[in-house]
Amino acid sequence: MAQNRAIAVVGTFDSKGEEHLFLKERIEGRGLSTLTINVGTKKPSPFPVNYDLYEQVVADKGVTPPSRDKAIEAVVDQGKELIRELYRNDQICGIISAGGGTGTHIGTSIMHALPLGIPKIMVSTVASRDMKKSVGTKDITMMHSVADILGVNSIIGDILDRAAGAIFGMVQNRWKQDGERQRIALTMFGFITKAAEAIKESLEEMGYEVVAFHANGTGGMAMEELAAEGYFNGILDLATHELADDLMDGYCGGIGPERLEPIAGLEIPRLVIPGGLDCAVLEFTRNNIPDKFRDRNIFFYDFRSAVRLSLEETRFIAKQLSEKLNQDTSKIKILIPTRGWSEADGEGRPLYDPAAQDEFMKTLRNHLDPNVEIMEADHHINDASFAKLASETMDGMLRNSSSPLA
Repeated sequence: MAQNRAIAVVGTFDSKGEEHLFLKERIEGRGLSTLTINVGTKKPSPFPVNYDLYEQVVADKGVTPPSRDKAIEAVVDQGKELIRELYRNDQICGIISAGGGTGTHIGTSIMHALPLGIPKIMVSTVASRDMKKSVGTKDITMMHSVADILGVNSIIGDILDRAAGAIFGMVQNRWKQDGERQRIALTMFGFITKAAEAIKESLEEMGYEVVAFHANGTGGMAMEELAAEGYFNGILDLATHELADDLMDGYCGGIGPERLEPIAGLEIPRLVIPGGLDCAVLEFTRNNIPDKFRDRNIFFYDFRSAVRLSLEETRFIAKQLSEKLNQDTSKIKILIPTRGWSEADGEGRPLYDPAAQDEFMKTLRNHLDPNVEIMEADHHINDASFAKLASETMDGMLRNSSSPLA
């Protein structure tokens, strides 16, 4: 089926024309067709292309240098619109690009317009840097060019040919899961791995498919994005830890405002558990504790350490969670394990603080809409008994759901 559609070759052809023409030829040489899209902002493509956004957007609108930022913004917006249209019309089965800093920004921004599962390859001179913003929540494959992309030579030619081979292989995927099952999104992170593993096993025994997301900032947002696209029948939000790290600029922060907020147009049952809300995970060890945390309870983990939230921080998180959940209470339940919320939080553990947990519960009850059911369970979050309870609660919510997906 992929052979009947094309690979979109997207790039700044005004400065990287030779390299993208090489990519196009290497892909077509493997038997796939291509659609070429010039997103350069300086001049038209030096060779015939299917779509030249310089001519269609930049030149026509008069958005030319020195307003380079406006030109880039214009081609990104038009590129996203074009790539969505090509995908909707079943004209493309993958996308590939190559570039430096600007080319990577433009290429990956346009790739964000495509859904999960459509192969996306970015050959980049900056792939060895922090690519969090470029990749975000998407399944973009970053390939380091190693050498700069300035003409086709023995190194760049080899890299680009391998990239062409990679996109060729990626669109040939043949795996299909056996049978259709209701899908549940499960958030998790390291300190509650035992809970996540046991819940996954339990739900799978009930006949559900469980898709786990590492609640590391990007993971939680990816889950929310896929839920909005209709991938899930239910959400078991075991690891709400991202709220704490976002507050404290921790390792798993960087979430967007959509995290834990209602999904427009969909009523998806969501079971919320305060997994990891006892602490913020920060990058320091016992050998370099920041002065402001020296009086805190600390759990030393690896190159990261977990700091117990103060009462003030705990109140803030409880209020923030309440405000998010209050926006739509129809499919929400909260389940609280009263004996601890992570492996570091439990009787005899470094972050055990019953007073902080009491403060969380008090604040939650004061601010949460009374229509949201709060259930307290006399278990630690990593207890097998809690996993069974959480799984059964999620199952009950799905069975009672009137959602067309359920």
